[in-house]
Parts: sequence; structure tokens; C-alpha cells
Amino acid sequence: MIKRISLLTRRDEWSEEDFQRHWLEVHGPLAQKVPGMRRYVQNHIVDRSGHPLLPSSGGRVDGVAELWFDDREAMEKALSSPEAKAMFEDGAKMLGAVTTYLVEEKVLVGE
Repeated sequence: MIKRISLLTRRDEWSEEDFQRHWLEVHGPLAQKVPGMRRYVQNHIVDRSGHPLLPSSGGRVDGVAELWFDDREAMEKALSSPEAKAMFEDGAKMLGAVTTYLVEEKVLVGE
């Protein structure tokens, strides 16, 4: 499987509460309709902290989205679907910025 992680920053005019509610109640159901997506996880920020020995990396992050697909081909097909287009259009309403990464997990503790 392939995992796509997006760091989300809400538009300044959206409160944290309104952003999280819309993301969960409106955007989430749109994501559930994307064909070929195997897993979709919303990570809602509930607190922020830093490292005692390091400075903050800077930019604000208001949420982290995880999208899972069988492979890159399945991801590209899913993300070019009309359902994904609707999901991206909704995201543009509430997001001021997004940075996306394709990642490979290296599990060191747990399953």
C-alpha cells in the first residue's frame, strides 16, 4: 500500500472549531466517496507543543490527512476521479495551504 500525508493549514477566516467541524462533517463524507481509496484518516490537532532542545519548524498546521491506496497507479486513478475533484474543490474552500508527501512507514514499536 501507498500512503499520502497532507499537512493542512486552514484559511485565516475559519476558526479552529469551524474548520474541524467542516473537515469532519462535510469534507470527510466527500473523501469516503473517492473510488479506490483504501483508508482515510483525519488527524485533528488538539494541542501543540515543542521540543525542549529545538526551535519550532515554523508554519502552522491545523490538521494532518492520511490517504491510503493499493499502489501509485491506484492513487493516480482515484485522485483523478470526479469524486476526488469534488473533495479537492471543497478543500480549496477551507484550506489556506497544504503540503503533501508520499511516505513509507517504518514501524519500530507496535503493529
